[in-house]
Amino acid sequence: MHSNLAHTPIISEGDYLTAEALSTDKHEYLNGWVYPLHWNPITNMAGASDAHVKVTGNVHYAFKTHLRGKGCGLYASDMRVKVNAKDKAYFYPDVMVTCDPADQSRDTMKEAPILIVEVLSPSTKDYDKGGKFDVYRLLSSLREYVLVDPSEYLVEIFRLNQHQRWELFSFAGAASLVEFASIGLTVPMLELYDDVVFG
Repeated sequence: MHSNLAHTPIISEGDYLTAEALSTDKHEYLNGWVYPLHWNPITNMAGASDAHVKVTGNVHYAFKTHLRGKGCGLYASDMRVKVNAKDKAYFYPDVMVTCDPADQSRDTMKEAPILIVEVLSPSTKDYDKGGKFDVYRLLSSLREYVLVDPSEYLVEIFRLNQHQRWELFSFAGAASLVEFASIGLTVPMLELYDDVVFG
């Protein structure tokens, strides 16, 4: 069943959740507006690139190996996060880690991730770096917000410091080691880009 959510302006949170449960396509929700996931305005189609899918899989694999047996939940692409602020939002992060026991019992969405990864695409790059991060920062649990560029060796990590301010840590180049401090993991850049062909 194909949903018409993408063409519907201002709907209630309840209507979004009902329609999303019946839809074969995924949509994100922000303050009454609904957006198709990975929408590309150039091709007018939804879908992620080859590099995007590979990088997402590589990040998920690195995290899974490290987090095994540590009591944290790891999710890629298909699990929603709910931002329960004055403006309601539901997003599908490319990769998400939550270590909150309450999240383990939430079946269709999570509310307390400590780490969120978004793999950039041309159509979502500016939004992921700006507006979406503004919303994600409303999650009191969040400690790191990660942006991975699938077109070059570049990982940018916004990390919440001890003064409750977000600091940017940029890792660039094939020889870099990328540190995910919130889960105590350091990964060679080349592992995150395994099998990715640029260009």
